[in-house]
Amino acid sequence: MSDTVTAEQAARLHLHLLPELGPRRLQRLLQAFPDARTALQAPASDWQALGLPAACAARRGAAPVQQRLAASLAWLEGAHCHLLVRDSPGYPALLHELADAPPLLFVQGQLAALEQPQLAIVGSRRASRPGLDNARSFARCLAGAGFAVTSGLALGVDGAAHQGALDAGGPTIAVLGTGLQRLYPHQHGPLAEAIVAGGGALVSELPLDSPPHASHFPRRNRIISGLSLGVLVVEASLSSGSLITARQAVEQGREVFAIPGPIHHPSARGCHQLIREGAVLTESVQDILDALQGWQRLPPPPAAGQTAALFPGPAPAGHPLLHLLQAGPLDSEALARASGQPLPELLVALTELELDGRVVCEAGLWMCCG
Repeated sequence: MSDTVTAEQAARLHLHLLPELGPRRLQRLLQAFPDARTALQAPASDWQALGLPAACAARRGAAPVQQRLAASLAWLEGAHCHLLVRDSPGYPALLHELADAPPLLFVQGQLAALEQPQLAIVGSRRASRPGLDNARSFARCLAGAGFAVTSGLALGVDGAAHQGALDAGGPTIAVLGTGLQRLYPHQHGPLAEAIVAGGGALVSELPLDSPPHASHFPRRNRIISGLSLGVLVVEASLSSGSLITARQAVEQGREVFAIPGPIHHPSARGCHQLIREGAVLTESVQDILDALQGWQRLPPPPAAGQTAALFPGPAPAGHPLLHLLQAGPLDSEALARASGQPLPELLVALTELELDGRVVCEAGLWMCCG
């Protein structure tokens, strides 16, 4: 057994790997016995008295279960591989509040990322180019403002959101609908590696070898929203799983944000429906920051005329930042130094300009369009 895994954690992991013993049944066992080790050693008749299938208790010593347990413990020996049980100190506080919080979480990466305030970004797997650009831009700015960006590692909006956070040098958290040793989709293997290397984390409640299955993704979605202070839906059809995430967020008491789109675009209709149901109509990152006052790490806005005083002479197209970028491309930090603005505030302004089509970021450098 790994020195980092306690006997109690190993017992919970053993229970977690039993067939037909889902989170609710596991919780029933843990409530009936003093601890997981006692439950694991209890007679089968005690399990059956709790209404659990006979197969659960009968397979405790089965070779396949023992092999999976040994493989899981071996995985936990690896660098940055963690097991969090629900009542452990490192278990995410917001997620712990949920009645259906996962009994345990597998985490690969930095546990510190889970302690940051998180904002989820979700949307269509077949997002439009503007939708992908919005996801990446919003994620980049939110990461710059001190949020960890959380999403589901799916194609489309999820991937763009993770990449946007990485662009800003911020942590991003990917919650999987598979085990951490069965990454899905396969195309996002390099992205998953970048997330871990960038100080973020991969998270799953499923056993490490669990393949993709349709029933796993709604379960995954409740974790995405449960970890986060709010959920931003970028693009979604009326049948999108992103609406499930948004409605779970509402049930969990989280804020829901939705970006409106063209009225005839199918991928805008889900967002419009959420707005009708009370989601915050979101046109800029500032809309999110205003709704999450107390969590944002932005300084107070400058006094009237303070920003303009930083840029003597007429500002092109009415915005002072364009004056600096006309001289040549700059990265975010260089632009912050040149403008005298704090980086989070600067990123908000740049995202606004990017959404307006007035600046673009390529290879980490901001430049004027046209």
